[in-house]
Amino acid sequence: MQTDTMEKLASVGALGLWAALHGWLGWLAVLYAICMLLDCATGTALAIKEKAWNSSKARQGLWHKGGSTIMICVSVLTDIFLGLVINHVPGLQLPFDYDMLLTPIVLTWYIATELGSILENAAEMGAPVPPVLREVLEKVHRASGKEDSDTNTAHQDE
Repeated sequence: MQTDTMEKLASVGALGLWAALHGWLGWLAVLYAICMLLDCATGTALAIKEKAWNSSKARQGLWHKGGSTIMICVSVLTDIFLGLVINHVPGLQLPFDYDMLLTPIVLTWYIATELGSILENAAEMGAPVPPVLREVLEKVHRASGKEDSDTNTAHQDE
């Protein structure tokens, strides 16, 4: 086997092992990473198709993704902090041990946002958007606070 093939197999194996060791939360993190990469790829492809690729816009998108990653780290730290306080304060007794609450919610929100962006990019590239995905896209737009006038690509090019 070629060296680059072995490196790819080792990377995928390590990623799968990490996710498996961290349970469903690890798989959410892997899904988010895949969605970020797919959003970057589809956004770049769309920009190239429209002959509008701009390095400053690309950097802005990468900074946005970096900020999102930092926010996920903040949610993990907040969950750890809450777990320490809730599970170890004398007199504060819950019927369960607090583990993670905010991190899965934050990851789910970011994944939904990335999926919406991927759907937008695909629609603008000319792919027909099935009605169920169009509904999901519109709900993601509303949930993320975007105005309908910002991007309404789900209704274009069908």
